[in-house]
Amino acid sequence: MSKVVFVDTSRCTACRGCQVACKEWHELPANDTRQTGSHQNPPDLNPYNYKVVRFSEHLDGDTVRWYFFPDQCRHCEEPPCKMEADEHVKGAVVRDGKTGAVIFTPKSKKLSAAAFEKVRKFCPYNVPRRNPDTGAMVKCSMCNERVVRGMPPACVKVCPTGTMNFGERTDMLALAKKRLQELKAKHPKARLVDPDSVNVIYLLIDEPARYYEYAAVPEGGPLGRQQFLAWLFSPLKKSVDTVARG
Repeated sequence: MSKVVFVDTSRCTACRGCQVACKEWHELPANDTRQTGSHQNPPDLNPYNYKVVRFSEHLDGDTVRWYFFPDQCRHCEEPPCKMEADEHVKGAVVRDGKTGAVIFTPKSKKLSAAAFEKVRKFCPYNVPRRNPDTGAMVKCSMCNERVVRGMPPACVKVCPTGTMNFGERTDMLALAKKRLQELKAKHPKARLVDPDSVNVIYLLIDEPARYYEYAAVPEGGPLGRQQFLAWLFSPLKKSVDTVARG
């Protein structure tokens, strides 16, 4: 049974402890960034940030609403990135059958620039990046080297609010559904994103677009050829409301 990270965004305060812990665990260098008018920093996932807490601000009448989204790889049950990478370099992307972690290996250095772009477009969450120094594809690994030794991912370990949760898939799904039921009364648009298809499951209290363009696969949105094929041959689903499904 796969391990699952359950991200309850209703509890996120954007402290960015998870973002820093990820960077420290992987010993990633600093980014050269600048103020862009947002508290979010850096502005996007990059070869030196496998996790970024996204800030989204909306004005509803006279009320300012903040939406925080700790973005990372979703560790798909049937990874579209692996489907495409296998067409170019076998073993560039692997999936740990015991933990569910999807991992980019050193073999990804062998992917051509064109092949990498295809792999990136194949991901419906816009996650893969390439390290310009090594040529390897990089992203969150679910701290698989920690998980196989009985430890939680670094981001989960440091979270002070209960936003980040980690455990067996059945336990995390039960927790996610329980939290969804609790939040529905106050937040009728609350939903779980792709709970049957990914191993990083987000609970959102509003429409996904309010958080981030790639928070969920757009409902009815146009897909590129690679994403369409991934969608056709894998169990990836649109953002679902598990309460509506029962």
